[in-house]
Order: sequence, then structure tokens, then C-alpha cells
Amino acid sequence: MMKKKVYFKTFGCRTNLYDSQVMMHSLKEYAITQEESEADVIVVNSCTVTNGADTNVRSYIAQVHKSSEAKIFLTGCGAHTKGEKLLQENRVHGVFGQSEKQKIDFLLSQEKPFYDPGDLHHIDDVIVDDFIGKSRAFIKIQEGCNFRCSYCIIPFVRGDARSMDEEKILEQITRLALNGFGEFILTGTNVGSYGQGKETSIAKLMKKISQIRGVRRIRLGSVEPVQITDEFKEILDEPWLEKHLHIALQHTAPAMLKLMNRRNVYKQDKELFEILHDRGFAIGTDFITGHPGESQALWDEAFKNAQALPLTHLHAFTYSKRDGTHSANMKEEVNGAVAKQRLHELEALIQAKNFAFRKAFKGRLEVLIESQKDGLYYGHDQHFNPILVASEEDLVGDWVSIANYEARREGNYAKL
Repeated sequence: MMKKKVYFKTFGCRTNLYDSQVMMHSLKEYAITQEESEADVIVVNSCTVTNGADTNVRSYIAQVHKSSEAKIFLTGCGAHTKGEKLLQENRVHGVFGQSEKQKIDFLLSQEKPFYDPGDLHHIDDVIVDDFIGKSRAFIKIQEGCNFRCSYCIIPFVRGDARSMDEEKILEQITRLALNGFGEFILTGTNVGSYGQGKETSIAKLMKKISQIRGVRRIRLGSVEPVQITDEFKEILDEPWLEKHLHIALQHTAPAMLKLMNRRNVYKQDKELFEILHDRGFAIGTDFITGHPGESQALWDEAFKNAQALPLTHLHAFTYSKRDGTHSANMKEEVNGAVAKQRLHELEALIQAKNFAFRKAFKGRLEVLIESQKDGLYYGHDQHFNPILVASEEDLVGDWVSIANYEARREGNYAKL
């Protein structure tokens, strides 16, 4: 008897990418397909961080309805915010929360439509020892967040911060390293909070990971400025730490940070970023434009502050109102077109800074080649900058050290 085929469609962050891998590993009664058109069942692992994310999920589900007979199941963060509505509209056959993903065989076999939101205190204990279709491994080390930023829905759909068991994390990385993985990306809802209340920390965990044979590079998801502690600063020169840190600021005008209920202070953020820049780090940040209360004067101040920061990467959004959050009730809303204009100004600024950073760097690029397309190989260097490499040899999955390359506006380019 042929097994039914399941296709996983993942939206959103690396935590969702990881959760999809856990589901793939837990599947026993079904076959996995990478081809959507072959699927009997489609599992949509959804994101709800912005209105745009919700829209993408909805339009994907609508498109599947038009083109396919596949049964659709919804999981991920959108299961908590949009799941019941999609189920009532018969858009999906079943909805389940992140905590239920290891029961995937059972859930996919349900004849009757169902809604099973699961619980927000769950901690994964699953060990993933291979990543299907990937050259880098994503390791989920924590879940949830204790910050209560006024605009953010995530604590309501992912729960409070809780850390995975250290032994399990180390066992998983040991197995993956034996399977040939050399780059590990530590992910979670608020990665830098790892180890709170457990007598450990993100820096201690990374040191232990670095001692595992086969580990070449460790990358972190987004951390908060307060999480770059003195203990963390002691590992900045370690060769295994990627020379790129993504530190979430969300804004650079002190008055806006207060409105957003953020814990960071611009003056301290600037000092921290300068220390990291002097140590050779590329620095990324998150930023929201158009949050209620962002007057033109506050935006001008924020932009001037952003110009003064040694930033190289940006993950920015226009403000998106999420029902149930504090910001949703704030007045002085910013026109959407203005918010978008500010976003584009900021993106252009950081792109120019990134280009300048790449041109100024005179060392070798250490690159893990992730994929190949049209005779060009694609990967990221230690600064998390993309590079295209022309080569006669098959380089996918290889580490290459590149001395001669060209810094082009859209990324680096090399010929081997």
C-alpha cells in the first residue's frame, strides 16, 4: 500500500523551520514530498507576527484550494490567532498548536475536522539528527518570551520563556556533527534568554557546543542588547562564533523605545555596537517604522541615530496592528504610506552601510556553500553576507575559504 504524501509549507522564522523538521522526523505513516503538486496532505506551518504574514498564509491556503485536492492542516503561530476562523470557513481540515507536532501521524489521520491548540508551557524533547534539504542545522534552544513589548503578539501565541534541556541540545548537535553538519544556528523566540533560572546562559551553552567535534561555526538568532553580557563579551574573539550578531533594537529614538515598552536604551546600544564593530562584527537589527506616536520629529531623530550606528544588516517592518496588544489601542496612528516611505529610507541606508563594510573588509571569507543555481554556487560568509561563487567543481555543502572576491552592490562574487 502506497503511503500518502505530505508536503510542508513553512512561513515565518527559523523556529518554525525547526518545528517543521521535528514534524518530518515524527512522520512514520506518511511519506514526505518536496513537490507540492504530488501532495495528498499539506501542512501549513504559519506565522502571525504581522498582518502581512497572516495574509500570506490565507492566500497560500486559497491558492491550494484552487489547484489541489490535498487535505490542509494548519499549525504554527497562526493556529492560535486565525485557526478557529479558518476551520469554521472549511479552509482547513485540522488545526493544531506547536506542542502537538510529535503526534503528527495521529493528527493527520483524523477523519473529522478538529481544533487542538495544545499548551503554551510545552518544551520540545525531540532529537533531530538530520535536516531534510538543508546544509546548515537549526537548533531550537528555547521557546517563548518574558518581554512584553507593547506591539508584540508573540508571547500570547508562544507563551513565557522556557529553555530546552542542555543535554538534549548537546546530544542533537553531536549527532548532526557526525552526520556532516558544521554550521549550527541557535534559534528560539528569544534566544538570548536561554538558561534563565537554570544556572546557565547562552554564552555557557555556546562554549559547550563549540567543544563538540565537527562544529565549525555557531550562529545566533536575534538577541536583545541586555543579553550581550560581560560573560558573552568574553567569547567574541572565539573562531567558532560567527562574526555577525543580530541585536534587536526595534527603534533608535528614546521616546519611541519607551512607548514600545522596550528595555534597551539608545545610548547604551550605540556603545555596545561600537565595541562589536571594533572587534570586526557585522551587526544586524530589527526595526519597526510607523508605530503609533512616531511623529516626523521622532523619525528624524531615529534616522539620524541609525546613521551613527555601525549597522550592516536589517530586518525591518512597517508597524502592524495586532489585536490584544497594548499598541493596538494607542492613538496618533501613522499613515501607512509614510511608514513604508520611512522603511525604504532605512533599508537604503543600511544597504549602503553593508556595501561599505564589504568593500572595507580585507580578510578571507569563510563560506559554507548552501545551494547551486545556473552554474553559480550560493552561500553565506562569516559576516552573514551572501556570496555567489562560479566554479567547475560541485561545492554544495563544502566550506571554502576565499581570498579574492568582488564586492558588488547586491552581494559578493568570486570565481574559483
